[in-house]
Amino acid sequence: MSVDVTPLSIPMRDGCLLKGELWQPGGVGPWPALIMRQPYGHRLASTVVYAHPSWYAQQGYLVLIQDVRGCAESEGDFQGFSQEVNDGADSISALRAHRLCNGRVGSYGFSYQGLTQLLGDPADAMAPAMTGWDERLHMATEGGAHLWANNVGWGLQLAAEHCRRSGRNEHWKLIYKSLQSGTFLFDGLEILRHTNPNNPVLAWLELNPQAQEQWPNQKLSSAVLERPLLLCQGWHDPYLEGGLSLWNKSKQAGANPLIRIGPWSHLAWDRKVGSTNQGASACGGVDEWQLSFFDQHLRDRAPAAEPEPCLAFDLLAKEWRQRDPQNPGKLQWGLSSGGLAASRSNEGLLLAQEQGYGQVYWVHDPWRPVPGCGGHLGADAGMQERSALDARADVVCFTSPPLLEALEIWGKPQLIALVAADQPGFDLCANLAVVRQQGSEVLVLSTGVLRQLGEHCKQLLPRKLQFQPLLASLQVGDRLRLSIAGAAWPHISVNRGDGHWAPGPVGPSHSSIRIQLQLAGSGLELLAMG
Repeated sequence: MSVDVTPLSIPMRDGCLLKGELWQPGGVGPWPALIMRQPYGHRLASTVVYAHPSWYAQQGYLVLIQDVRGCAESEGDFQGFSQEVNDGADSISALRAHRLCNGRVGSYGFSYQGLTQLLGDPADAMAPAMTGWDERLHMATEGGAHLWANNVGWGLQLAAEHCRRSGRNEHWKLIYKSLQSGTFLFDGLEILRHTNPNNPVLAWLELNPQAQEQWPNQKLSSAVLERPLLLCQGWHDPYLEGGLSLWNKSKQAGANPLIRIGPWSHLAWDRKVGSTNQGASACGGVDEWQLSFFDQHLRDRAPAAEPEPCLAFDLLAKEWRQRDPQNPGKLQWGLSSGGLAASRSNEGLLLAQEQGYGQVYWVHDPWRPVPGCGGHLGADAGMQERSALDARADVVCFTSPPLLEALEIWGKPQLIALVAADQPGFDLCANLAVVRQQGSEVLVLSTGVLRQLGEHCKQLLPRKLQFQPLLASLQVGDRLRLSIAGAAWPHISVNRGDGHWAPGPVGPSHSSIRIQLQLAGSGLELLAMG
């Protein structure tokens, strides 16, 4: 089917024109419409992860890809998510009334383009992917700490667009060089302040991540929660918790949302993953799932089989499973060591259904912070190999004996750790990994962080660290390993040790931190998701 594309400008209620491209199917309309609203230029159309909008037009949809206010070709100044409540509602209303639209509108898009769908008056059916709905809890922070590399990098990307639009080419080049060289990890915050002081990500980095009252008070409307929702999420995506929270809230509102959790990071969605499956609705990939979803809710076409509420990809079995996020596995592990769990990666024990014993001390040195590795918080997201990191003496490891029977881990792991430090601030940065081939391969399954600040850090108290949820089936002979460090640089900024929350690269104000972990009363458990 041939398609046509034409420019489309839509005036907002304040007169600002938002511009984009309208993809039109061949033949005679009107048609149901899809809309994606993004800050990166409508010609990109999020094709880093989705099929080109022309493909959706070939399937019989009118498709509008729109530049949000202050970006690419649209007028106005970019203010971040606060602008999208009215602009999103005005854009959907105008598209619904377009002469080529039959009045039914769906929305799709991931990340920023995902959250824009949840603000203001919603479309008739929505497919917000890889996104959350609370800026603090789901996008800007993790475990009480700012996400560092991801957020500074994203803020600089937005700042570069701001400089391009204003003709400040030297500033654009400065930003690009910093991102390409990796120096943004050290100079990015100052570059943001210098080139784009009103940047919404800079505003995040200047708010206390542990002070909820400082952040935007965002809520989901009943209209959003009651709409048909398709939520494509990734095990290695930092916004997964937001997607699970949205799924649960929609269920509580009486709706029937669909969630699909694949082995994906934020920008890497394996196109092959959906091609084999156990459930019929797992066939294909994200674009096929979206097409079937929109066909059902915008064209009244019944699917071939009733879609499963939740499909999750098993990271180790490499298969899709039907699971209930509110029904986790029933597993607990204790931690034991003779005191050498930091000195030797094979000394600490992870014991199923047993209480642990002993204690371990280790020292976090800000001069050589433990790097983050894999998981969901950095650019290296995924099942990375981490045996070299576990060999460091500032990483505490607890490893199970070889499994005598297969073990499925389904849920949100939580570490309860009795910890004290000698400074009024410390971080716990933890990994769950599968150990294979007699220990020569250690693959990250899930990561989590917890930042503690204040004088209470000097007291031996239980601390709760929540990991990224996961589904992983370990086989006979595999071993499960828990690793704990005092840093995950540059995934999160390094704790200064003085009780202050301000993020940034390591400097002379950072202190070494002695950490004590008492193992009796510490352990791992599984919680429900979202």
